[in-house]
Formats: sequence, C-alpha cells, structure tokens
Amino acid sequence: MPTPITRTAFVAFALLLLTVPALAELPLVVREDFENGADRWKPTVPESWKIVETPEGHVFNLHRDSKYRPPYRSPLNIAILEDAIVGDFTLTLRVQSTVKDYGHRSMVVVFGYQDPAHFYYVHFGKKTDDHANQIFIVDSAPRVKISTKTTPGTNWDDAWHEVKIVRTVDDGKIDVYFDDFETPVMTAVDKSFTWGQIGIGAFDDLGNFDDIELRGTVVKPTARPAAQ
Repeated sequence: MPTPITRTAFVAFALLLLTVPALAELPLVVREDFENGADRWKPTVPESWKIVETPEGHVFNLHRDSKYRPPYRSPLNIAILEDAIVGDFTLTLRVQSTVKDYGHRSMVVVFGYQDPAHFYYVHFGKKTDDHANQIFIVDSAPRVKISTKTTPGTNWDDAWHEVKIVRTVDDGKIDVYFDDFETPVMTAVDKSFTWGQIGIGAFDDLGNFDDIELRGTVVKPTARPAAQ
C-alpha cells in the first residue's frame, strides 16, 4: 500500500508549486483547511457532512448517504463552496475514500457549478466506463461524459490522495491530475459554462476532504444562452 500523504508534506509540495509561473499568475481565492469549521460550504444534505478531528487536524467528512435526488442524474452528495465564483482557476485538494474497496469506489470534485442542473464534475472511479472515471457535464439533462482522455481507473486505497484541476475558459480546456501533478489523468474541452463555483463530494460513496486551495479569476455570473 502506498505511504499515506501527510498534511505537512502536501502543504510543502503546494508551496513548491507556487514557484511555477503558470500557477502563480492566478490570485488566491480561498484556502480551506477546515480548522475553523465548514460554514462557507453548502451541502445538498447538511446532515451527511461533519467536521472530524484527525491526528493531522480537522477534515470535512462525508459520512453518510442521503435521500437527496438531483433534478437530473448526477452526484447525490456534494458540498458547494459559497461566495467564490471563478472563470479560469487552478484547484488543489486532498481526498480520502473511506469505504470498503469495491469495483465502483469513487469520489467527485465539482466545478463550473451554476445551479443543480448546470455544472461540470470529475468522477474519480475505480473502474472506467461511460459513467465512471470521466469528466462530465450536467446541462439540463442527465450527466454526459466529455473526457477526451482518461485512464483505466483510479486506484483507490485507504490513503490520502492529491487532486488538481486546471480550467481555462477561453479555450474550454480542462486538465485533471491525480497524485502526479505533471501529467493529467483526464482531459476535456468544453465551453458550455464559463463561470461557476467549486464543490466536493461523491456519487454514493463516503470520504474525507482537506487542504483545499482555489486560485483563479473571480467573475460575476452571467446569463446563460436561452435553450434552442
């Protein structure tokens, strides 16, 4: 089993990354370590989330499933970061799956979130298919994969893992990294949503989140084009 990534090591690595010009160009929007709670986060079902103290500090824990049903087929348990709407962004965080290993073990990161019927999300699934381990869009319809590249699956274990998502709206590019921040494990190109919030969660699994850093261009919401 891989050696667990400690918070100290992750923070040191994140600071090192800031020396890279491409990351340093984007201003810091939010840095969240959950040491002061999770008041800035809005879960679909608050009872499914709680702050948990660990030997390394506090984490945001998705600890139980819920009866929430979104308007279209999409993740069932997400928490959205309020008051932070961005266009271009770089998002880094640590994620830990806390369920027993099985073929569909997975976690989710949301971005470009405008409302429950319009957003993107990355599904880090144990085994890849058209509905798992892909980048998806929810656009007034059940989720559809938009990945142009992915892997055979995300090799979940009980350790913490590092995630990075880079989004540029002008060219629609989305790059997703898992542990290795040099080579993306998933890519996509889509210009449907040029602004939105970020979020964390799972489709129907459980897990922990910590050390979230959002760097990006803060923007104001704009009206979506009318449906044709």
